[in-house]
Amino acid sequence: MSIIQKWNSISLVKRIVCGLIIGAILGLLIPQVKVIGVLGTLFVGALKAVAPILVFFLVIAALACGQEGGGRTMGRVVALYLIGTFAAAVVAVLACHFIHIVLPLGNAASTDGYTAAGGIGEVFSNLLNNIVSNPIGSMVNANYLGILFWAVIFGLALKKASDTTKKALNDFSEAVTAAVRAVISCAPFGILGLVFTTVSENGLGIFTEYGKVLAVLVGCMAFVALILNPIIVWTQIKSNPYPLVFKCLKDSFITAFFTRSSAANIPVNMTLCEELGLDEDNYSISIPLGATINMGGAAITITVMTLACVNTLGMEVPLAMKVLLSFVAAISACGASGVAGGSLLLIPLACSLFGIPNDVAMQVVGVGFIIGVIQDSCETGLNSSTDALFTAAADFHDMKKAGKDIWAWRKK
Repeated sequence: MSIIQKWNSISLVKRIVCGLIIGAILGLLIPQVKVIGVLGTLFVGALKAVAPILVFFLVIAALACGQEGGGRTMGRVVALYLIGTFAAAVVAVLACHFIHIVLPLGNAASTDGYTAAGGIGEVFSNLLNNIVSNPIGSMVNANYLGILFWAVIFGLALKKASDTTKKALNDFSEAVTAAVRAVISCAPFGILGLVFTTVSENGLGIFTEYGKVLAVLVGCMAFVALILNPIIVWTQIKSNPYPLVFKCLKDSFITAFFTRSSAANIPVNMTLCEELGLDEDNYSISIPLGATINMGGAAITITVMTLACVNTLGMEVPLAMKVLLSFVAAISACGASGVAGGSLLLIPLACSLFGIPNDVAMQVVGVGFIIGVIQDSCETGLNSSTDALFTAAADFHDMKKAGKDIWAWRKK
């Protein structure tokens, strides 16, 4: 027990960095020992397993036991999500307007077994169907729109329940939260396994032929994370946003980058929000909602890959059409979680704006799969860390108006 206590007394970020370094070294030295990668599989599996339960009971407890008046903050969070996603798409359009990139479509990966989205109508149809899915099925399939919908229904229905029932709900949500903390404390070992698998299975060749595409994708995401998002946060808190930005990148981006799953990072983000001293009634809803509709990274991927395909085919597209693409990419990205395969399979939808045939567009999807080990990691890291960042920005806006210290978390 003393060893465990000493281990837990060390900063989680420092432990994760150690796991990252050890995993990379082992991946280079003994790539044939595949069993090390099982640590990563188990960690991601545990996070994905506990996240739906955590969200379901936290939302029910927050609504059933919480105070009135949180709607304004939630409305602000949703507005930030939508503005951030659209602005990210605009950044990608501007980057591709000034940087000419083409794709080696002849070397595209196979996309057999994947079906692209048929249109925005189909995307939103899937989204609406997910909302009213069976609550048990939603829990099993990690359908967070369905989980949120039914949790809100049950939470409101239990608002008039007895104090004993509400206490039981609170006790259960706290028990699930404790279980989540136990899983997150194993993050260094999970990251070790995930890094080992990535290093042992993927060489450096991915950075050569597809280097320029990756550079534009990662560059856009870095610009959004370090320039655009801080500006958006500043409009809410009217003070230096970078301490909060770096806190979210340090605590959320790193785990999301290696798990490559927004769903798996929901418990991490909720723990981060708790550390920041945010209102649980708000973040218990906004974090899983953000994992569904806050998709700045996905909007960048859809926009960059589509415009790269346009350049490859030698098409001349006016800037106005590229701005229209920003709207389509942002709207499509918000529905990415309702489409099997995520953001890459929404590329044909965006390509259809320019009359690009579906078979060519699916070759672009194939390129996406090839560079996915980097693209998807950065995309998920940006999406997930921004969920916590915008939730904190909206909450801090209200705290500042109430005269509260929004930087109290830095003094702990």
